[in-house]
Amino acid sequence: MKVKKYDQFNESVYQAKLANGLTVTMLPKTDYHKTYATLTTNYGSIDNTFVPAGSTELQRFPDGIAHFLEHKMFEKADHDAFQIFGQYGASANAFTSFTKTSYLFSATRHLKENLTTLLDFVQDPYFSTATVEKEKGIIGQEIEMYDDDPSWRLYFGMIGNLYPNHPLQYDIAGTTDSIAKITADDLYAAYRTFYHPENMTLFVVGNFDQDEVLALVKANQDAKDFTTFQPIERKIPETAADGHDIIPYRTIDMPVNRAKSIVGVKGLVPIESGAAALKYRAAVNVLLELLFGDTSADYLRLYDQGIIDDTFGYDFELQNGFNFVTFSGETDDPAQFDTAIIDVLENWRRAVADQDDALALVKKEMIGRVVFMANSLEAVANRYDQRLFGTATIFDEPAVIDSLTLDDLTAVAEQLLQSQAMSEYQIRPQAKN
Repeated sequence: MKVKKYDQFNESVYQAKLANGLTVTMLPKTDYHKTYATLTTNYGSIDNTFVPAGSTELQRFPDGIAHFLEHKMFEKADHDAFQIFGQYGASANAFTSFTKTSYLFSATRHLKENLTTLLDFVQDPYFSTATVEKEKGIIGQEIEMYDDDPSWRLYFGMIGNLYPNHPLQYDIAGTTDSIAKITADDLYAAYRTFYHPENMTLFVVGNFDQDEVLALVKANQDAKDFTTFQPIERKIPETAADGHDIIPYRTIDMPVNRAKSIVGVKGLVPIESGAAALKYRAAVNVLLELLFGDTSADYLRLYDQGIIDDTFGYDFELQNGFNFVTFSGETDDPAQFDTAIIDVLENWRRAVADQDDALALVKKEMIGRVVFMANSLEAVANRYDQRLFGTATIFDEPAVIDSLTLDDLTAVAEQLLQSQAMSEYQIRPQAKN
């Protein structure tokens, strides 16, 4: 078992890779009452074309299958995993993102039983034609709900602009038409491919002894039989390095009282995983705070001019294989909103040049946020991404942020904020009859 100490935080992270390939990462925090655990597979909504385990041919699976599989994992032939967690006083859940699926629980007692339940229900799939058909109706209602959500439509409308030939453009849950095609055999094929321990990580943080937890997990895994891992072959379409595939502008009408607009910027340069990805994320976040933080000159100017208001916000998405930034808000004049945001982005140098004092202040604020998050078991676990950041954890972030210079921000801005990488998407109020 390897250990990585963070003396500044008085924390130690322990990690071991089991014989079956499962990576176990543990962060004991004995001054907490609660324990939080996540079991994650590197399988998300964009992984819809792959070679199923035991096969040699690429196969296209219905959009939304990763999310559908997540829903079905809790239901077994004679019980529901939620019931077992409830018996042991745990709160359980799961989520699917573009690149991963995580199953989780938090509990203040019965750690052994809850951790065993987590491992056992995720590693014991049960799908039948009847239960799959029933789930289609449940997820179909969820999809329809999001289809009626203007903010959700705005966000995925922009992703569709930035990645028109990429599975990113599809809703994580799929569509009612795509999930209608999912079969129990499809779910088993996806499960056998992506739910092998070699493709999974277990992260446990909270009140426990690391040796006891590792012994428990090892014994649980040693008692199970797993097939030999077949390296996963996925097909993710490449996107144009010069951004020529980006759709520059789209608009739709919806029953909203006020228009919504979003400006997106696609990262055209691939980001290396590990320390480089951690530094890139930190640099982009600091850069965005200098440009659009609520004390920045451009933010105050646009706010005073009424171009943006309290609905304005920005978001940076960095996952394995892609990254993009979005800026959105409600507005009475979508064209004016978009033009103003793009002007700030294209003239980023005025917000960066000679801003050493502002940089120092932003870094201090961001380090404070990270330190605050480090006190949250959920934030510590959910922020961990071995596939993207390697062995780095939330405790590595403050030093990375503190090391950033204006030259680092300049390099990132030149790489990310390219005019050909920008796009606009608007939702306008429907005309009343």
